[in-house]
Amino acid sequence: MSTMHEIREMVIEDYPSLIELWNRTEGLAIGEADSEEAIDHYLQRNPGMSFVCADENKIIGTVMCGHDGRRGYLYHVAVDQDYRGRNLAQELVKRSLSRLSEEGIHRCHILVIADNEIGKHFWTKTGWNRRDGILLYSHET
Repeated sequence: MSTMHEIREMVIEDYPSLIELWNRTEGLAIGEADSEEAIDHYLQRNPGMSFVCADENKIIGTVMCGHDGRRGYLYHVAVDQDYRGRNLAQELVKRSLSRLSEEGIHRCHILVIADNEIGKHFWTKTGWNRRDGILLYSHET
């Protein structure tokens, strides 16, 4: 494990490494929207917003980011367990928030699974506000 890392834009060629990291990250739910085709579509729709952190050729962190023209959304903020505690997630999130700001988007949301204690602690610790008065409803299209 080196101490050097690189943050760069996420590309679809990263997919095998992305899905492998996401599958072993506790608190992160993987679904059909995480297929290679769906991720490729998301990256094309939101160019330059999603990032990976790499240690040499190994992807050790991810953030997916996009917006709907009003609000930004983060997905799959993940850091390899062996690399946690180095502010890598904060660096990734900061990069995505900066891109949102450049696009004129001034508020961002992240959905956190209710029993994801690590995630809840991270987002609270880094200054994000929990929105208890909002319920999420979903419907298939």
